[in-house]
Amino acid sequence: MSPKIFFDRITSGIGLILLLPVLLLIALIIKIKMPDGPVIFKQKRVGLHGRLFFIYKFRTMIVQHDSNPVSIAGESRITPLGAFLRKYKLDELPELWNVLKGDMSFVGPRPDVPQYADILKDEERTILGILPGITGPASIKYSNEEEILSKVEDPHLYYEKIIFPDKVKINHEYYANHSFTGDLIIILKTIFHVKDA
Repeated sequence: MSPKIFFDRITSGIGLILLLPVLLLIALIIKIKMPDGPVIFKQKRVGLHGRLFFIYKFRTMIVQHDSNPVSIAGESRITPLGAFLRKYKLDELPELWNVLKGDMSFVGPRPDVPQYADILKDEERTILGILPGITGPASIKYSNEEEILSKVEDPHLYYEKIIFPDKVKINHEYYANHSFTGDLIIILKTIFHVKDA
């Protein structure tokens, strides 16, 4: 077992145990504030070698909404509680289960929905050769992605023409140069909200 996989499994397991009270509290608040729907949102994402898996998050949107994968700050389908959870990345805590299961790693390219993973061409598809992650260099750069999209005229076009290609480029660079030590640095940058200059 590689150091990365060992770290992922042990740390995610410990994290789930230590954060269990927080997870239960968030689940209870969601059930009270957003009773019409499940507490956990699950969605098919593209993982290692193109294998589909379900990613788990706390639900942040109303039940009946369009399924557009691009989220924009302030849009009506995101509830006030959901906006709070998304702002502080609390909605992503259930992804620790994905890490424990081996679907994801702590660090790697964010797993896309098939709609966007299918756009990857030729050498770009090499990023599917590593486990997707909760965080990564692209996630750090675009940690305020929803706010960026809320300020442009056509958010969906801007995402597809500007942000998505840049993410692919960053993820490809990560694939070519990633290391366990580098992953630990990325985790620290994520925790302390440090962006590269």
